[in-house]
Amino acid sequence: MTLKGKVLIAQGGGPTAVINQTLAGIVLESRKYGEMTRTYGAIHGVEGIVNENFLDLTQETSHNLEQVAMTPSSALWSTRIKPDSKYCHEIFQVLQAHDIRYFFYIGGNDSADTVWIVSEEAKKVNYDLRTIHVPKTIDNDLVLNDHTPGYGSAARFVVQAFMGINLDVRALRGVYIGVVMGRHAGFMTAASAIAQKYPDDGPHLIYLPEREFSMEKFLADVKQMYDRHGMCIIAVSEGICDAGGVPIIATMRKDLEIDAHGNVNLSGTGAIGDLLAQQVKARLGISRVRSDTFGYLQRSFVDCVSDIDQHEAREVGERAVQMAYWNNVNGSLTIQRTGNYSVDYRLAGVEEIAAKTRVMADEFINKEGNHVTDAFRLYIRPLLGSGLQIPSHLRAPRVPKLLNSE
Repeated sequence: MTLKGKVLIAQGGGPTAVINQTLAGIVLESRKYGEMTRTYGAIHGVEGIVNENFLDLTQETSHNLEQVAMTPSSALWSTRIKPDSKYCHEIFQVLQAHDIRYFFYIGGNDSADTVWIVSEEAKKVNYDLRTIHVPKTIDNDLVLNDHTPGYGSAARFVVQAFMGINLDVRALRGVYIGVVMGRHAGFMTAASAIAQKYPDDGPHLIYLPEREFSMEKFLADVKQMYDRHGMCIIAVSEGICDAGGVPIIATMRKDLEIDAHGNVNLSGTGAIGDLLAQQVKARLGISRVRSDTFGYLQRSFVDCVSDIDQHEAREVGERAVQMAYWNNVNGSLTIQRTGNYSVDYRLAGVEEIAAKTRVMADEFINKEGNHVTDAFRLYIRPLLGSGLQIPSHLRAPRVPKLLNSE
């Protein structure tokens, strides 16, 4: 039997360039069904739910929803709170009080965990509630998904940033280190490989959290590339770890922040880049060494959006509503690649995704552990979208020397 009642949407975790496409997809699709009587949006995710801070999105104009859909970051704002069972019980009580019958939570694996616990709370008292976890994360680390909305656009930013870095470092030479987001999964950092057009383009080296990081091997790799090209461009994940699985940043600093999920705060600091740059200068004797930490720039950069990412982010929102309404089921929506290139949206059990982390497959990482393979390049290329500008170099021949001939 089709449920009649209100819809509640929340956004959790880090913002993305396309998360509002998913929001708009859910709102506009839910308007098609009379049983979905009102559509609310929770301000600041689960915090907004327990505090009953809702927007009545039923009264938002379609035109403005479309404008918001094209705007990066979380329009409903977000939260880093990870609800425990007690917190989820409070969430459920609010849903029950407001006659919420459809709950859509847009987020990553921790958001999936919340959806699962809330669903279990409803079952305990036989309250009819449709709960759908809708995927979102630039980290691309949700299991059972080929990729996740938000990743393609963030990866496009990384690619374009390293294209620009290539041009800059080529002009004045030296060593450049770009630190990219990625705690356990290196998908974001690996995207930098697409910046390579010519044989001597960077990034010449890519370091991912899926492989042990050794300072000695790192320095040997840098020297080899610098000797070969007269420059070395490096992409490194913020979550790189030593042989014991300890984040490199934790081996250098003791005053580290711990977030609500119990994770060491890797963002908001240039410590990793500074450390690596200092080691290159001191031990390899290279004077021109620079590092940057991309940080928040990757997530919501305006006008750096993959059209593929936009379309899929909209569709996961629409399909979430359709499955909840027509199929009368709970679960987590997943994206599956079919053909080259198309996707299908399927529902999985939330418990299969909650609190689990997907990492890069071995076939995507080269045997030296310092770059990616062609298999990864084939995987990521369609996700970056169309119209990606590719830089060019001068190809004119050199004029023979007359006074400085060798």
